[in-house]
Amino acid sequence: MAVTDRRTIGTTRRKSWQRAFAVRLFATDALVVSCVVYGSQLLWFGFAPVELVAEGGLDLRASYLAVSVVLVVSWMVMLDVFATRDHKVIGSGTLEYKRVADATVRLFGSFAIVAYLFKLEVARGYFLTALPIGLIVLVLSRWSWRQWLRKQQKAGGYLSRALLMGERLKATHVAKTIMRAQGSGLLLVGALSQLDGHSRRPIQGIPILGGYDELIRVVDESQADTVILTGADEINPEVMRRVGWELDARDIELIVAPALTDVAGPRIHARPVAGLPLIHVSYPAFEGARRWTKRSFDIVASSLLILLSSPVLIGVAIAVKRSSPGDIIYRQVRVGRTGEAFGMLKFRSMVQDADDQLESLLDAQGTSDTPLFKVTNDPRITSVGLFIRKFSLDELPQLFNVLIGDMSLVGPRPQRAAEVALYDDAAHRRLIMKPGMSGLWQVSGRSNLSWEDSIRLDLYYVENWSMTADIQILWRTFRAVAHPEGAV
Repeated sequence: MAVTDRRTIGTTRRKSWQRAFAVRLFATDALVVSCVVYGSQLLWFGFAPVELVAEGGLDLRASYLAVSVVLVVSWMVMLDVFATRDHKVIGSGTLEYKRVADATVRLFGSFAIVAYLFKLEVARGYFLTALPIGLIVLVLSRWSWRQWLRKQQKAGGYLSRALLMGERLKATHVAKTIMRAQGSGLLLVGALSQLDGHSRRPIQGIPILGGYDELIRVVDESQADTVILTGADEINPEVMRRVGWELDARDIELIVAPALTDVAGPRIHARPVAGLPLIHVSYPAFEGARRWTKRSFDIVASSLLILLSSPVLIGVAIAVKRSSPGDIIYRQVRVGRTGEAFGMLKFRSMVQDADDQLESLLDAQGTSDTPLFKVTNDPRITSVGLFIRKFSLDELPQLFNVLIGDMSLVGPRPQRAAEVALYDDAAHRRLIMKPGMSGLWQVSGRSNLSWEDSIRLDLYYVENWSMTADIQILWRTFRAVAHPEGAV
């Protein structure tokens, strides 16, 4: 009994950070909702006691103060009903934000239906102010807490201690993916695998702590609170069921990692058939309405950005002209959608004959046969060019490429024909979309990325495109430009 109590207390202590973080979110949500609702009431009615009256013979009278109380409580209940503070979604991904938006929109939709059915004379401004402002501030507060959580996790706190369980090859793949991702919230403390021959060798630096039949002992000794099942022939359905029961008794979370790589949540649909959980994977589609939506967004946003940045465009053009002899705009041939070449526009940041010097510089540093043709400490870059590259000002003319349809605001990295010639079959899939001014490559290291990582990020974007992801990448782009790294 004492052993069981110690295990329960240990697990509770290890998972306390998730509950503590959820409590922080609850307190912030309550503060935001209260301030927004009562702020909207004061904005429209001040401190005067105003009553809400029902037409149609119903004797319903209530002050807007009472309506505000009901709205605040209902809003908090809806956020709980939609599991916006569930530990499986908080801290990573976009599902948390989506649930917050769904809960808010459903709440106000319900209030609108009730007001219509009972013919309540509701001040539209009261709700039309509370809804958008409340949603925006709620999302911003969640985002702020997520940044705080990232800092805590980088310092080694607020992490789930996880064990990998499965064949070495599959466990290695999962370990690489988790260790590469930022903000997973998982600390890999050990692995369990089949013990034979040299299988005691660590997996990506993660020690092998035992075999499959030693799971419970290893869980207790490593103080793990999560087990990630990566798959193995020896782990049949009966063994998995027993493992689930044993972990449930200790309140240990079980995660099953399918053999799917770089597939985002919206493309995955689970459907149970006779007790067997089948996972359906939708293929990426980028035609019809989806393509029209992205193109419409590009036209509107690029036009607006050209208008707003026109003073900067003029200023940079003057600085480039005065920096060295040559053209202001540099037109570089890149490969676009379906492999068609186009002229990508940039402010000239190098000397006029820079292209003629490229091959000799690559030969000198020994990288002429590698992709992503980058010259280290490139002597061709002018002083003005160094500055505008650092803050990505040289790329502003690409807004005109976006406007005329050669590029998109967000997309795969635009590459040269010589780089495309090095593609394998998988890499060619990135050509089904227009190249972007920004993309996952832009907000994940830019020129500091390896060739493999650059292709992997582009493929992930193409396979999982969504309008929400584009907006999120654009937001991260502004942050990346403000804190430039790997831009030259």
